[in-house]
Amino acid sequence: MATDTRRSRPVRTIVLLTILTILLPFGALLAGWQFDGKSSDNPDGASLAPGLALDLQGGTQVVLKAVTSDGSEITPEAMEEAIGVIRQRVDANGVTEAEIAAQGSDQIVVEIPGEVDAATVALISQAAQMKFRPVLTIGSPVPTVQPSASPSASGDGADAAEDAAAEDAAAAEPTKEEIAEQEKAIESATDPSDLAQITPSVQAAFDALDCTDPKNLQGGGGDNPNLLLVTCDASGAAKYILGPVEVDGTSITSASSGLRAGSNGTVTNEWAVQLELNNEGTEVFRETTSRLNTLETPRNQFAITLDGMVISAPSLSPGVVITDGRPEISGSFTRDSAATLANQLSFGSLPLTFEVQGQNTISATLGSEQLQRGLFAGLIGLALVVVYSLFQYRTLGLLTVLSLVVAGAMTYVVIALLSWGMGYRLSLPGIAGLIVAIGFTADSFIVYFERIRDELRDGRSLRLAVQRGWLRARRTIYAAKAVNLLSAVILYFMTVGGVRGFAFTLGLTTIIDVMVVIWFTHPVMELLAKVPFFRDGHKASGLSADRLDVAPRYRGAGQFSGPQSAVASAPVADAPDRERELVSAQSVSKAPRVAEDGRRMTIAERRAAERKAAAEAAQNEEKH
Repeated sequence: MATDTRRSRPVRTIVLLTILTILLPFGALLAGWQFDGKSSDNPDGASLAPGLALDLQGGTQVVLKAVTSDGSEITPEAMEEAIGVIRQRVDANGVTEAEIAAQGSDQIVVEIPGEVDAATVALISQAAQMKFRPVLTIGSPVPTVQPSASPSASGDGADAAEDAAAEDAAAAEPTKEEIAEQEKAIESATDPSDLAQITPSVQAAFDALDCTDPKNLQGGGGDNPNLLLVTCDASGAAKYILGPVEVDGTSITSASSGLRAGSNGTVTNEWAVQLELNNEGTEVFRETTSRLNTLETPRNQFAITLDGMVISAPSLSPGVVITDGRPEISGSFTRDSAATLANQLSFGSLPLTFEVQGQNTISATLGSEQLQRGLFAGLIGLALVVVYSLFQYRTLGLLTVLSLVVAGAMTYVVIALLSWGMGYRLSLPGIAGLIVAIGFTADSFIVYFERIRDELRDGRSLRLAVQRGWLRARRTIYAAKAVNLLSAVILYFMTVGGVRGFAFTLGLTTIIDVMVVIWFTHPVMELLAKVPFFRDGHKASGLSADRLDVAPRYRGAGQFSGPQSAVASAPVADAPDRERELVSAQSVSKAPRVAEDGRRMTIAERRAAERKAAAEAAQNEEKH
């Protein structure tokens, strides 16, 4: 086996690992805790402790029942779309690790960690409504900076005041005066696409709206169908000023997706969404398309809003007036995106509302008890690994313990940073993944140590055994960790709920395990190979000949391989007959290198003297 000839710098490797994976991340966490600390006013701030999920921290469970005002059947597709709408509201509201799932055919269970205020409950239970509105203006998602009218307003204080005013303008509800102004402008407009409907207050709200802020993407509906709507694209890519509602979602009788048919009746490769409207919707949509057909971009577009957010804003093809109530939406659709839009349109066609059936508080005491039991189980597993390592490897087992400590510190810092930066919350299945990872991590060290022992049994020195053992062990370690990581990835993407928490921590610890064994365990082992306690095979080192149970192997020419203590005690009879004399001579005594007359003996003379000494020793043994 070829030996890696690159110069090894174990001290530098250990120092870089400590700085880059422990000290710097922990310093960033301390800085975040100091300047952006978690508090009641800043629940998403940094904390030295990882965030806990619902099953450990406790929280609130809200049970919603979906009902239709016309008594129509609630389909599974409609329930899935309703769950998606509620999830978007919850996520955009800054809530992390919320669990949303269907229960039965008409109930949705929402579980949110921590305390939930009445505003959040009202938000998630609000009805989602689909509406068709004409597009008046489209703009960039970022706020529009308007020049100050006063030349004296300058400096940081003025900029801060302008920013605050812009945020207030975007977030504030229209006043009675502004609503009256809008109603007056709409009454005097020639049609729903007339730009004269845009009042100064509407324009100010549009300029101040920031669609890159997740708070402005939570939806919630509740918009007045008779007034203009300033809103964002559901993806946050654009913002709109929309005219009054012209067609309500309840006018849709069906929506489906499929490949678009060409002008000659042949099926193309372009995906499209087909709608069918009822009689009332067909008449209104005919009038709408007749008007839009004569307008410029973007006023030739109509926006489809769901939950107050624009999910699509198709434009009308030139010269097209839809008179049969069967509009078709085409564009850069894929199969999945077309199916998604069709499901959204189908959901919007139902007069679906949500009733709060129950609101329960999940005790934090129960979560605390589960956390304590999980940590206790982890400590038991860690203690068993430590006892086994010390029993099997003696002092060398301390390297396993130290490597586990380093891996644990790295995992803790990473989870704490993810809790701060991404809102990650550690759940009970996640803790189970960490406990399982203790055994997986120790397995890497065991493979490495056993490879080193194998090399020592072949008679190599500890320094060479560490090098060759690492080359053999790392292939096995990489293969095993690749399987673990692949399993974690499959579990994460193929499951939901708590199992994903288990898969996430399992995958995270697998990556950290590989980093530790490469950049910590192996470099430390290289340093230990230079320490006499381990190099000479002390009985307490875990690398002694007695501990390795080595039998010396005859290599020819009177030579044995194996630890020195085993070679010294090897019986001469193990050698072939033609070598016994030489082996006995080497084992019993060394012949003099200087003759009786003071002359230095030749090699042949020394060998003759060695054979003579061996023969005399054999005679003495026979006499005794």
